[in-house]
Amino acid sequence: MIPTSTPFEALFFPALLLVVMWLFYWAENLFIYPFHELGVLPRTFSGLKGVFFMPLIHSPREIEHIVNNSIPTFVLTATLIYFYKPIALRVFVLLWIMTGFFLWAYADHQVYHIGISGIIYGLASFLFTSGVLRKYLPLQAISLFVVFVYGSMVWGIFPMEQRVSWEGHLMGFFSGIVLAFLFREKGPQRPKFQYEIEKEMGIEPPDFEAEWREKMLQAEREEEELLKQAAQIHIIYHYKPNEPEVNQENKPEDDKHV
Repeated sequence: MIPTSTPFEALFFPALLLVVMWLFYWAENLFIYPFHELGVLPRTFSGLKGVFFMPLIHSPREIEHIVNNSIPTFVLTATLIYFYKPIALRVFVLLWIMTGFFLWAYADHQVYHIGISGIIYGLASFLFTSGVLRKYLPLQAISLFVVFVYGSMVWGIFPMEQRVSWEGHLMGFFSGIVLAFLFREKGPQRPKFQYEIEKEMGIEPPDFEAEWREKMLQAEREEEELLKQAAQIHIIYHYKPNEPEVNQENKPEDDKHV
């Protein structure tokens, strides 16, 4: 049944996530501590901690970074909770961990990767792919919404800007697709038709085509039987000569009445 969550739940948890993100940003500007080292440093043991902290860290000198990430984070997370509540927590947590770990294993450059943009890409790809796989009109509408609003983000998975972690975008995008396939049988589903329910219950629906064919065969057999019976009927013709015609001249005239 769509939706699966209340508006309060769908708005509260994304707002709470934004509060935590901005608290980290405030701490980055307030304290002298290399918060960027909490990001993912590929293929290093110390860089594994970034799997858990990377989405919360943003550049303290570039407020545009966290501002640009805040709106899509809120919108896509709220959409996930509102329409996929039964699996929303599992999807979000797995998306968080998988994006960071795949980035740690995949990226080549020994630089710290920070920001929640990888999660944003994961949410977008999950919502789009899941709506397509489930073949349910309301969820397909969400897929179209994601494409319409955030479709241009797809260019972010390519190395187009030097200081942008395109590897993080790509790993988040990939993780969202993987999770959409893994959870395609869980959460909201397309309502089943009556014949699908009967099939699951072991009730076979009537085979109207077979019944029609049986009736046609029966009609053909009856027609053949009639033809056989007609072939057994013998018609005998007896010749009977015509009676002599009466001479019209000798024919008595009809009585005349005056």
